[in-house]
Amino acid sequence: MDAIAACVVGGVSAYGGAGNVFGMVVGATLIGVINLGMSLMGVDANWQKVVKGIVLLAAVVFDILASKKSNAK
Repeated sequence: MDAIAACVVGGVSAYGGAGNVFGMVVGATLIGVINLGMSLMGVDANWQKVVKGIVLLAAVVFDILASKKSNAK
C-alpha cells in the first residue's frame, strides 16, 4: 500500500499515464515521514493504515478533480 500511495501522492495519474521521478521521490518521502511520525508518536498500526488510506484517497480525489478541470477547458 505504501508504494501505491507514494506513486499517487507523487503525481502518477489514477487513470494511467506517466509521472515523473521527482514527484515519485516527493511522494515516497511524504509517505515515509507520515510512517515515521506516527510510529514515533506511538500510533497503533491499524490507525496508521487508516491515516495512509485517507491520504491515498485524498490524492486520488485531487487527481480526478484536476483531470476533470483540465478536460473542461
